[in-house]
Amino acid sequence: MAENCEEKDILSYSICRYSSFSYNYVPENIYSDNSKDQSSRWSSDSNQPPQFLTLKLDRPAIVENITFGKYEKAHVCNLKKFKVLGGLNDEHMIELFEGGLKNDHIAETFTLKKEIHDNLFPCRYIKIVPLQAWGPSCFNFSIWYVKLRGESNWDVVQPCLQWLVTFREKEAIRLCLKHFRQRQFTEAYEALQKRTKVSLEHPILTELHSMLVKHGDFEKSEDLLWQAAEEGLFDQYICDQDYTPKWTPIEPLPNGDNPSTYQPGMRGGHQMCLDLQTESLYLFGGWDGNRDLSDFWVFSVPSKEWTCLSSDTHKEGGPNARSCHKMCLDYERKQIFILGRYLDASMRTAENLKSDFYMYDITSGRWTLITEDTHTMGGPRLIYDHQMVIDIQKQTLYLFGGRVLSSVGSDRSGEPSFSGLYAYHIPTNTWSCIMEDSPTLKSRIGHSMLFHSKRRLLYVFAGQRSKEYLNDFFTYNVDTGQIDIITDGTKKDSGVPSAGFTQRATIDPNKDEIHVLSGLNKEKEKRENVKNSFWVYSIKKNRWSCVYRNENTGQQYWTKMQNLEPVPRFAHQLVYDHIRKVHYLFGGNPGKESLPKIRLDDFWVLKLCRLSTEHLLRQCKYLLRKYKFQELAERDPHAAMLYLQNDLASIVDHKNIQEREEFESLASTLFRSPGDETEGTEETILADTSTHHMARTELFDQLVAFFPEHMSQPKGNLVDLIPLT
Repeated sequence: MAENCEEKDILSYSICRYSSFSYNYVPENIYSDNSKDQSSRWSSDSNQPPQFLTLKLDRPAIVENITFGKYEKAHVCNLKKFKVLGGLNDEHMIELFEGGLKNDHIAETFTLKKEIHDNLFPCRYIKIVPLQAWGPSCFNFSIWYVKLRGESNWDVVQPCLQWLVTFREKEAIRLCLKHFRQRQFTEAYEALQKRTKVSLEHPILTELHSMLVKHGDFEKSEDLLWQAAEEGLFDQYICDQDYTPKWTPIEPLPNGDNPSTYQPGMRGGHQMCLDLQTESLYLFGGWDGNRDLSDFWVFSVPSKEWTCLSSDTHKEGGPNARSCHKMCLDYERKQIFILGRYLDASMRTAENLKSDFYMYDITSGRWTLITEDTHTMGGPRLIYDHQMVIDIQKQTLYLFGGRVLSSVGSDRSGEPSFSGLYAYHIPTNTWSCIMEDSPTLKSRIGHSMLFHSKRRLLYVFAGQRSKEYLNDFFTYNVDTGQIDIITDGTKKDSGVPSAGFTQRATIDPNKDEIHVLSGLNKEKEKRENVKNSFWVYSIKKNRWSCVYRNENTGQQYWTKMQNLEPVPRFAHQLVYDHIRKVHYLFGGNPGKESLPKIRLDDFWVLKLCRLSTEHLLRQCKYLLRKYKFQELAERDPHAAMLYLQNDLASIVDHKNIQEREEFESLASTLFRSPGDETEGTEETILADTSTHHMARTELFDQLVAFFPEHMSQPKGNLVDLIPLT
């Protein structure tokens, strides 16, 4: 199951415990990757939870990745889904990874979580929890071979271990401080803080607690929250909230009686690119349902006007009519590059199969044919449905994937050919093939590829290869050539986009976000069932979130909503202005089999809206004033009524039905029955004081949730750590 043949392998033979796993001890091969011998595996007694295998290291180490070996062929007991946990003891572990294995004979390696609060943390125990096998539910789980790799050098591990011990000690003290303050054990709180010098939270939160909970000064609490907003302390919370999409149609400005003179016509398979500096959007080509197009347009965002730069670029020395091509723009040098196109089988002659490559100079308005055939220069053959991006800093184009076009009958195998990864250096006019189509870099069509200018990474997602829909997601470092798998696509997770084809993606390098508007996908291959959804991927958090989805298919619905949101489509184009945070969508194929030649010519702006700082402040003030009103109502109903009518009413969002109904119900607390009145005895006063403290503490905890976690008190509670047995 394990071997120690490389200097960074850290799993020893001391595999100490297991639960519901049987172990066949075979001395000669148990520590080697013997894929042909079934007796060298670990196998569970059943597939019923809990099932896990715990591995113990000789001593703590920084565990970086885990490798699973497999049987020499596909096997029903191979793990399809599993979790990996780790920690310093086998009773308290955190999740390091969740994923799955392919049902084949090829070993797979996965990167494990190794940091807490940006610090490396060591593990002594690694726990593998099987979740599902590849066979039916009646089959058990098998683990054939495991190897852990990481850092075991004690000079590196020991400081990390010391940090972890110190961190846990500090968190234990902070939990005690939180408990003492909540229970009003003031002397114990002050003594522990004075002795340990440990801060429970950021000073502004301590001041907020003093003003709100101890003194009940709601007005000064509002001032403190305003100060926090001014200092940007709510920014992280706002960034963690899901977007709300806002679609707005762009209506073309009339320029004569003929619409074709002031806006591009219906099309799909066209291309768009955006000049961030001038806010100019360029559109070229596409398929209108009957023929390929060669018109070239520019849309000025400031003036909201389309201008036809050319009705036929081929007549002006530019590319001929085409669709399924790719276009990208260097906004610093004002150059647009166009490569690739689709050809019907009848058109695939030797002369037509040349891969022409064009550049348009925006300043001069002239086209340049860079080469008649990129393949003769070491570049790709004629391809379509590929992806092309530009590294403006190093003036390099990157192309990946695409179907290679060949003449009819030239490929006797009948299998389609896909292009690999290429780079074109603009200043030297040179092509280089970085990697051909291979299992390491599986080529495809209809995928998405984006370039992150700050991280220097290509992000590749989804696509189609023959009849296989792909759902993998990986990066390629353009400087080092390293490929990192974010997900291999085997994990069935409703929290990620479905296996896609013709989806459109954009990237925001400043926010570290990727945006995907879906097209056709594996579950929705039939054209009449085309449905769109919009997804946001956080690179830092490695998390997808769906911010827009519409499953409506009825014509009546879309006729009603035609000016509120775009009808579902594929073969559309989507570009993004990451400076002004705006998407632009044009055209596409609505996928109506009853009207196979119909294409769209609508033009939309999409803004992804989040909770604003002003709105969050209003929510905070509403909470504070609601609690103040409730306290006033107990001791001075008349003052409470005036406060409700003036201060509280002015901060309520009356468009929010839930908030409006809650506000309207607050007045009922002013009308108590005589039996509710109690004498102001000492016991009653103490009870009221305790009740107010608890209510204010709950309010404080609500407000703390808006602050960054590193500034706040611990989330847990001390009493929750006490075992019941």
